[in-house]
Amino acid sequence: MNTSVMHSPLVLVVSILVLAVGTYGFRLAGPLLRSRITFPPRAERLMETAAVVLLASLVATTGLMEGHEAAGVARPVGVAVAGLLAWRKAPFVVVVLGAAVVTALLRLAGIH
Repeated sequence: MNTSVMHSPLVLVVSILVLAVGTYGFRLAGPLLRSRITFPPRAERLMETAAVVLLASLVATTGLMEGHEAAGVARPVGVAVAGLLAWRKAPFVVVVLGAAVVTALLRLAGIH
C-alpha cells in the first residue's frame, strides 16, 4: 500500500470537507425532518431518558475515573459542586468556575 497517498494534503482537505458536509447534513436533518417524522409518546420518553442516561454515564466516567484508575476525591467533589450549581440554575460560567475552583483548592490542600 502506498502510504504517501494517505499523508497528502489533498486527502486531508477532502476528508475534512467530507466530514464537515456530513456533520452539517446531520444537524440540518433534525429541523427539516422534525415535522415529517413522528414517534409514539412512549418512544419519545425513552429517547429523552436515553439522552439523560448517556450524559450521566459520561459525567460519571470522566468525573470519577482517570484512565483505568479512580480519580481520587478532588475531581468527584468538583463534579458534585458543578451538579449542584447546575441544579440551582447557575450560569454555565459559574458552574465551570465553581467546579474548577473547588477542585483546585482541594488539590492545593493536598487532597487528590
